[in-house]
Amino acid sequence: MSNSTDVPQSRHRRRPKRALAVVCAGVAVVAVAAAGVSLAGSKGESEPAGDVLVAGTAAPTPPPTSAAAVPTPAARTSTSPAARPAKTTAAATAPAPRGGWIPVDRAAWQKQVNAYKARKVDPVPSGVGDLPEFRADCQYSHRRADDPIVFPGLAGASHMHSFVGNKAVDADTTAGDLMKFTATTCKPVLDHSAYWVPTLYDNATKKPVETTGFRVYYRSLRKSSSDVMPMPNGLRMIAGDAKKKVPTPRGAQGQFYCAFYGPGDLDGIARSTNGNWPICGEPATLHFMMQFPDCWDGKNLDSPNHKDHVKYGDEQGCPASHPVRIPAITFDIQYGAKGTKAGYYLSSDPQGKSASSMHGDAFVMWDADAMNKRTKNCIAERKTCDNNGYYR
Repeated sequence: MSNSTDVPQSRHRRRPKRALAVVCAGVAVVAVAAAGVSLAGSKGESEPAGDVLVAGTAAPTPPPTSAAAVPTPAARTSTSPAARPAKTTAAATAPAPRGGWIPVDRAAWQKQVNAYKARKVDPVPSGVGDLPEFRADCQYSHRRADDPIVFPGLAGASHMHSFVGNKAVDADTTAGDLMKFTATTCKPVLDHSAYWVPTLYDNATKKPVETTGFRVYYRSLRKSSSDVMPMPNGLRMIAGDAKKKVPTPRGAQGQFYCAFYGPGDLDGIARSTNGNWPICGEPATLHFMMQFPDCWDGKNLDSPNHKDHVKYGDEQGCPASHPVRIPAITFDIQYGAKGTKAGYYLSSDPQGKSASSMHGDAFVMWDADAMNKRTKNCIAERKTCDNNGYYR
């Protein structure tokens, strides 16, 4: 695999930003998370009609709106996915979806809902934690200037992204591909999803700094989680604001932080010369967290602007327009770097060299029974589960 240091430029359209605080489970230091967003896309398409499949009645209180931004193409060379199997002729010649409303397969979703409702809760051993969550621990897979959510079928149209999870992801990847090419860098291997973020670069060397740990939490953010439903396969979501390019000095929201066990300074013992990046004390390393929406419209796996099909809920429930409460995805990302005076930059903002354009994409694809089991045992029952879905 070649190590490309060519950093694509990116231009974006801005929408209002919405911030959301997050607490990092499993780390002794509290982490402040990033804003949740979705990306803007094509206009003038109507939402398909259809009933929402949901258990129970959701409260009508709407959440704050999330931010949005859309990159325009900037083709660049990138590294390729490792050992991707060749697609069949039909898959290779079929046109990739070009955005818009992507309706859920209602028969498949109804089948999953029925199986979820029929599933019994497994016996709970003693000493189990009470954090309603399950997780996937992933490693870096590959780097490409592709984004199959925002620029489906357009190779090289994005700034550089670093992918974890499904090893076969490129610009042409569809939901069906995720289930067909299932090699993954995540544990459990029953998680066939793809997750990605803009590539981080060392400002002094211009070389990429890839993730050394990438934990994906699926959790309940609320005091009650009895109404949470499993995620439908093929759901696409985006968090973070790729357009935001403002300084991230000490104490700024949405910055990278220093994480470690024990007392210490989240903002670092010093800052980079431009003030945007922490320099961590021993034994801390750079981390970033971001939170995705937890309410779904029950109809669509994606929308023209990649945000209208999901919303953020609150303690009163999900908005009436998005009544299906789903597990809230949280990215907890670790980098094997401690910070330097020269600092870093993201592929989404090579000029400004701040952390504010950090964002992430999730293209969800699980073994449906594994998703159902974890949602019921871990989230609905408010128990802490590990990578295998067991109570711990």
